[in-house]
Amino acid sequence: MDRGEPTGFEVLGPLRVLLGEAKPELGFPQQRALLALLLVRAGRPVPADEIIDVLWPGRPPASALNVVRRYTGSLRRLLEPGLPPRATGRRIVRGADGYLLAADEDEVDLLRFRGLVRRAKRAAATGRPEVALPHFLGALGEWRGPVAAGVPPAVREHALFTEVERELVRTTVMAADAALLCGRTREVLPHLRRALALDPLSESLHARLVLSLAAAGRQAEALAAHESVRLTLARELGVAPGAELSAAHTRVLRQDVRPSDAAPRPERPSGSPVRPAQLPPEITSFTGRHAELRALRALMETDGGPAAVLLTGTAGVGKTALAVHWGHEIAERYPDGQLHVDLRGFDPSAEPLPPAVALRGMLRALGVPERRLPSGLDGLAGLYRSTLSGRRALVLLDDAFDTEQVRPLLPASPGCLTLVTSRRGLSGLVTAGARPLRVNVPSAADALGLLAGHIGRDHLAAEAAAAEEIVGLCGRLPLALAAVATLAADRPGLPLPRLAAELRLSQGDFDALAGVRAAFAASRRHLSADAARLLRLLGRHPGPEVTAEAAGELAGQAVRRARALLDELADVHLVTETAPGRFARSPLLRTFAVDPAEA
Repeated sequence: MDRGEPTGFEVLGPLRVLLGEAKPELGFPQQRALLALLLVRAGRPVPADEIIDVLWPGRPPASALNVVRRYTGSLRRLLEPGLPPRATGRRIVRGADGYLLAADEDEVDLLRFRGLVRRAKRAAATGRPEVALPHFLGALGEWRGPVAAGVPPAVREHALFTEVERELVRTTVMAADAALLCGRTREVLPHLRRALALDPLSESLHARLVLSLAAAGRQAEALAAHESVRLTLARELGVAPGAELSAAHTRVLRQDVRPSDAAPRPERPSGSPVRPAQLPPEITSFTGRHAELRALRALMETDGGPAAVLLTGTAGVGKTALAVHWGHEIAERYPDGQLHVDLRGFDPSAEPLPPAVALRGMLRALGVPERRLPSGLDGLAGLYRSTLSGRRALVLLDDAFDTEQVRPLLPASPGCLTLVTSRRGLSGLVTAGARPLRVNVPSAADALGLLAGHIGRDHLAAEAAAAEEIVGLCGRLPLALAAVATLAADRPGLPLPRLAAELRLSQGDFDALAGVRAAFAASRRHLSADAARLLRLLGRHPGPEVTAEAAGELAGQAVRRARALLDELADVHLVTETAPGRFARSPLLRTFAVDPAEA
């Protein structure tokens, strides 16, 4: 590198350029914002219209493009001292696709962070948490404060910067999981507290803080941390802790979290197998789903019953609620216990759970001591199947990402039943013998019954017309209805007609539905780039349906490729094949405005 050129760029905290030991001033606020944007997208071109959108979140001035050119020129001279006038330089390159900041991984803290996370995830996926944890901690060590601090607040609120903060939160969750597995939770506690400052209502983070405190021998603090977040959730959202946080609390109460520095607990005597009871609590407001329950009961009457059942459907449609309800209905058929794992396939704030991590948790729940657990995925899967051999157990694998995540978690014993929920069709699982059942939005009558279960039948009957409108505005989606019902319960003086009017005027952009929009956005986050682009283009398509030929013309793709992309969208229930070769976008997408083309 030439003398005087930058030796480092920092955006995971105060925005800085390092010129040797010097830290030069970075110019006007908008110029700093441009540098931060280029760093967040380092190595990838940023189109000029995207730069304008980030720098001027409201209405950009008519001279915006000229201002961007002026700022890029100033940044070139700052980053490459001595650059001749009008010279293009090599740091900030302008091409047909936009402006690009050229930098190596070791020069940018965000790129170093992502490189370490990739290495950590590879180690975690192969069942080596002791190797993954140092990489995770190294990545989190690059984080020095609020992302792009020093940039105008209106710019920092843009999705490009908030997504980096979500990366930090997801990485903290994965680091805590690795630390819990290898008994080094004290090292991750400061990172958990810092991540909670970014996302104070994240139950995933709070659950790991509770478990990590207990594993560090600080049980009283763990219980106090749970009580604090329980009160916060009740005050801020009007909800009780979810299954993940409740399960963490239960483990602490049962002293089922071994302190990191304590000796392993003694094994149970042979002949006394552990019978886990991990099914989440029955949902008291569950109603309807008569057709689905009839189909599931019929499956149980086939020869020996199925080995696996796959419940698929769009985000928030109630797959988990149905699986938990049916699980409790049939639990007595499985006297050797019930296992439950949240695979986090489409969690908006966490990466999918590696199968090796899931196996370790299930084996510990089955009474296998930590010191007997193999290190590799194949060894863990073999021990898991051997442990369940000859036993009748129910296994609920919730929110699966793909077949490869699920396959190692399937018991081999013919007496076991595995329930899998996923937004994807998981054709590989079906080919292997799983019986699929699609879960659609409930009927209008069942949706009203669900709403009544939350707010009371008398309240609903007194304002029936408004209740029916709320059901329609929520697209009959159970997750949306539960969110709106929670708001109604939190504001008992709010009449249902007023609530319906607020929903109608918001056109889907309703604060109480933020979690629903995040759930749909998580489906879109896992699409390939071409499929995500086609989804945006479909948002501008005037007709209610589209054929593969029309989609190909719209996206500039061959018909075969367009059909493959439509199949990818259909697999996560973002479009529906209404007839052979004809696809319709889910009306829920427009209801909850998760596609930028529809916002």
